[in-house]
Amino acid sequence: MQLKVFRNDIIDGLQKSSGIIPAKTGAAFLRTIWLEAVPGALRILSTDSSLEFVGQYAAQVTEEGLCGVQGKSFFELVRKLPAGEIGLTLDAESGNLLIKQGARRYKLPVSDRNWFQSFSPFPAEGNVTWSGDFLQEIIDRVAYCISDEDTMEAMACMLFKSADGAKVEVCGLNGHQFSLVGFLNDDIHSMLPAEGILIQKKYVTELKRWLTADEIELAISQKRLFFRTQQHDVAKEGADPSLETFSLPLSYYQYPDYNAFVSKLTTEGVSTLTIDRLELVDALERVAIFNTDNNRCAYFLFDGPGELSIRSQGQEAGEASETLECVFTGDMDKVAFPTKDLTDILGHFHSQRVVLTLTGAEGPCGITGEEDAESLVIIMPMKIVEETYYSEEEIA
Repeated sequence: MQLKVFRNDIIDGLQKSSGIIPAKTGAAFLRTIWLEAVPGALRILSTDSSLEFVGQYAAQVTEEGLCGVQGKSFFELVRKLPAGEIGLTLDAESGNLLIKQGARRYKLPVSDRNWFQSFSPFPAEGNVTWSGDFLQEIIDRVAYCISDEDTMEAMACMLFKSADGAKVEVCGLNGHQFSLVGFLNDDIHSMLPAEGILIQKKYVTELKRWLTADEIELAISQKRLFFRTQQHDVAKEGADPSLETFSLPLSYYQYPDYNAFVSKLTTEGVSTLTIDRLELVDALERVAIFNTDNNRCAYFLFDGPGELSIRSQGQEAGEASETLECVFTGDMDKVAFPTKDLTDILGHFHSQRVVLTLTGAEGPCGITGEEDAESLVIIMPMKIVEETYYSEEEIA
């Protein structure tokens, strides 16, 4: 293997591939980044046995070939090199990868060639072009509601599922709060299986790191979900020849029927609270100062159709009380929410005013906003055991 490549052409791909592999723990073959010289390009491949990254970048290839190197070391070396052309040569005699840039010379031992296993190919048919920044926005609106515990199975996953018409719904659920985002896309709607697809949160996090605002190609196989930067015509003068593919395994848990608790928001007897979002956030942040480990909620009192009182008290922290203007309809007189969770949820909305649909002091509360179309978050109130002690209820 022998080639020349520009440092700035591969550094982003090396960072992404290095981010997947473990730093020190795990099998040695998982800590390997594979370098493959193909006609006109250098391919960079890495995997943690679940995620797979393949990047292809323009290179002047003299001799084709494949070798693996210790991924973190190779990335750190290239990262600290200045911009410019880098020469890579596999020395079969010494078993080292020779790295050259100007007067600089380096040697890295190569991994056993038998460690290399073929990566999953991007499906040849059924791919859909989609907006990378739109997918990023969906992840931002949903991921914080997904459980961090892998043992929670389906609730540790993000769900993509087709709904009525051409609508696609994306959900996140952790037992105490739920986020639902809907959008219209005929192509994605038709490519999704009837039961939808589940992506574990840890893979969603890595996907978000890989995504850019550029358009991507999306494809689904029986076991994996694929994302790829749009292909470019390398032969065309001035075209960007880089191409990156990121794939992850799908999960096959049984996702809870979220319509069971979403439907409660439309039943008779619900109460609604319409309020300025930023004013409410500011008040909650001040009230949170008076929360304690045993009392971490904000206590909402509905004093009338135009006023909301927010209170908090702790045996050691003291107590707080604020009154905000609002529009309230319904018969409820009080409800308690975990302060930090409610503040975090409101921070993911863009609307000036939000509407809280209250189904009861211990029932699900839905939050929507006019400028956050097709977006719904449900939070469960804190059960009021005593005047100042609360326990959290679960959605599912």
